[in-house]
Amino acid sequence: MCLEAFQSGLAWITILRKRPAFRAAFEGFSIERVAAFGDADVERLMADPGIVRNRAKIEASVHNARVARDLGASLDTLLWSYAPAPRKRPRSLSDVPAVTAESTALAKELKRRGFKFVGPTTAYALMQATGMVDDHIADCWVNVSTR
Repeated sequence: MCLEAFQSGLAWITILRKRPAFRAAFEGFSIERVAAFGDADVERLMADPGIVRNRAKIEASVHNARVARDLGASLDTLLWSYAPAPRKRPRSLSDVPAVTAESTALAKELKRRGFKFVGPTTAYALMQATGMVDDHIADCWVNVSTR
């Protein structure tokens, strides 16, 4: 979820190239560790040239870690409860949605629980990244071996 928020408004390749630096800066994306970050950590991250230095996104990532830590249930269970039923693979990239009813519902629930930087488009990108949805087009080489 952290990387999805940072990707918002940017090309994915930017985030993919910086992924190792993000992993190090955010301590392996450990919810407990990031939730414990304070003002000094935010300033450290703002000075880290290896990541995207956007204060709002950094502060949202720390805030979201705190919300996730305090959920009372597992974050992955919550996220996967919004996974759509399997559907026919898209025929072309133009058939791949940016938003779905499920991503809209997930974003609404995450916002209700206090998460930030999780609109419907970001929620759908998270669904794609975690495998909740498979948007490989029908003739993609990835699908050839799974048919």
